[in-house]
Amino acid sequence: MSEIKFTEEELKRLQDLSQLYRDLQQVMGQISVQKLLNQQQADRIEAQELDLIKQYEDNQKNEREFTKELNEKYGPGQLDPQSGIFTPAPKQESTEIEADK
Repeated sequence: MSEIKFTEEELKRLQDLSQLYRDLQQVMGQISVQKLLNQQQADRIEAQELDLIKQYEDNQKNEREFTKELNEKYGPGQLDPQSGIFTPAPKQESTEIEADK
């Protein structure tokens, strides 16, 4: 059997195909690494968000507790946060209806 030698054009085309595979594999690897980095960043952001949600809920709880303390101390009313002046709500007189005898 005799040897067959590829033409320069065929060899060049094979080399180009091989180089394209290497280039594509390199880019695919870079994309995989970038996806990993993006996922890690997304995980950190989610952890921060969960922490902030917890802080927000804790702040709501503290606000409710403080409001309860103020209501127990001063009674119902309105607070002007700018001046710090509290105006008690007018007391409502209870009226009893007597039944006819």
